[in-house]
Amino acid sequence: MTHVSPFTQEDNVALDRILESRRSVRAFAPDVPPKDDILRIIRAGLLAPYAAQAVSGQDFRQFFVFQQGSPYLVRVAEIAKQHVKRMAEQLYKELAANPSLEEKGSGFVKRLEQLEKAGVPGIGTAPYYIVVAERRGIPPAAQESLAHCLENMWLKATALGLGFQLVSLTAQMAQDSEFCSLLGIPEGEFGTNGCAVGYPVERLPPAERPKASTVTKWID
Repeated sequence: MTHVSPFTQEDNVALDRILESRRSVRAFAPDVPPKDDILRIIRAGLLAPYAAQAVSGQDFRQFFVFQQGSPYLVRVAEIAKQHVKRMAEQLYKELAANPSLEEKGSGFVKRLEQLEKAGVPGIGTAPYYIVVAERRGIPPAAQESLAHCLENMWLKATALGLGFQLVSLTAQMAQDSEFCSLLGIPEGEFGTNGCAVGYPVERLPPAERPKASTVTKWID
């Protein structure tokens, strides 16, 4: 039986180029991308897999777009810094209780201290900060679904020539009542994660990875 792909070789070459060009961007130009491009990125996120057996309805995934300069984004940035402070305080306690962890954890503590002072990269440092909320289900699989969603969004942003930065601290803010209130979602019913999107200050070279053949073991 002959199986014919609905996609051409050119389609596959283009996809390979996008996959290889996907990079984390941490420096954004001030130019604001068109809203239509942001909606195309969100559409790509909507097409990502989700835990259909765990959740029901059409509102399993929602998107919230904050534009740079918005007073709401200023408040979200403050909420994020509060969470960084709490994370640092908790880590201090854990290191004090278990000195053997100090060598591994001291670097992260310093990073948290920097974030508490300077703010969380991606929240207010790019033209857009996008929060994705995924309804929790039984069994809970919100973060797994959000990972698929953000990867789709990342690849679409790359295809559009836009820079993309994960803002993983957004996941820690899902239980924050004020944050959920700003989004207009019930506290505790959704998992969250986020990203920053804008034009990159510079184009980064393709990511370096080993050949697939060197990391693959065929088990017959």
